[in-house]
Amino acid sequence: MPEGQGGELDQRRLSAEARDTRERAPLVMPLQHFYRTSALPCPYLPTRLERKLITELAGRDAKPLYDDLCRAGFRRSHHLAYRPACAGCSGCVPVRVAALAFRATRSSRRIARINADLAGREVERRATAEQYRLFLRYERARHAGSEMAAMTYGDYRAMIEDSPIDTRILEFRDAAGRLLGGCIVDALDDGYSAVYSFFEPGLGRRSLGTGMVLWLIELARAEGLPYVYLGYWIADSDKMSYKTRFRPLEALGERGWQPFTPDS
Repeated sequence: MPEGQGGELDQRRLSAEARDTRERAPLVMPLQHFYRTSALPCPYLPTRLERKLITELAGRDAKPLYDDLCRAGFRRSHHLAYRPACAGCSGCVPVRVAALAFRATRSSRRIARINADLAGREVERRATAEQYRLFLRYERARHAGSEMAAMTYGDYRAMIEDSPIDTRILEFRDAAGRLLGGCIVDALDDGYSAVYSFFEPGLGRRSLGTGMVLWLIELARAEGLPYVYLGYWIADSDKMSYKTRFRPLEALGERGWQPFTPDS
C-alpha cells in the first residue's frame, strides 16, 4: 500500500525537502505548488535512485485536489501527496481494481471462505494501543530493519490521524474479538484508496492482506463506487506481485487508465 522503505513514505524527509527546494510544477489545479525531492536509493530496485514529486494537501480544496491526484497516479502520506518522478525509470505503475466488474477467482473465493469468520468494520479514526501492538508485530515480522518497524506510538498515531482528507480505519476481528487486521483507507469520489494494511503475521493460511483488499472491493461494489486504488505495481518487486491477483486491473500509462495484466 504506501510505497517506500518497508511500505511507508518518509514523510519527515519529504517535508524538509519541500521546504528547501524551489522546483515547482503546476499540475491539476492553478497555484498548487509541486516539489521534486532529491535522489535517494530506491527501496524496491536496489541499483536505482528514486525521486518523488510531492505536494501538500491542505485547506478546503484538499479533498477534491486529492481525488484528482489519485486519478493522476498519486499516493498519500500524512498531509502530502506524492508520485514517483525518477529519471530514466517508469517501473512504478499506478494500478486500480475495477470494482464493479470484479471477477472472483477460485483463489479469492477460497480466501473469502477462510476469513468468513472475521468481522470487518469502520472504527473511529483514532490510534489505539491494541492496533499499535499488532502493527509492530507485523512490521517486525515482514519489514524488519525498515523505518516503519522502528515507529513509536506517536509515529503510528500520526499515520492514522494526520490526514486532511476523509481517511478511515478498518478493523478485522475474529469471533473471539481478537484484532487480526487493520486497514487505513482514503475515501474518494470514485472509490477507495488502500493506504496501508497490517495484520497478524503468523496466520499465513488466511492471506489476510489479500482478504482485506477483497473486503474493500466488496465495500466499493456495495456503494456503487467503481475503483479501489492499490498504489504502484513494480515488475521486479515481489512485494508488489499480490496486486495482480485482483481482476480486472487497470494501469495508468501514457494513454490514461487501461486494462492491465502483468504481461501486457
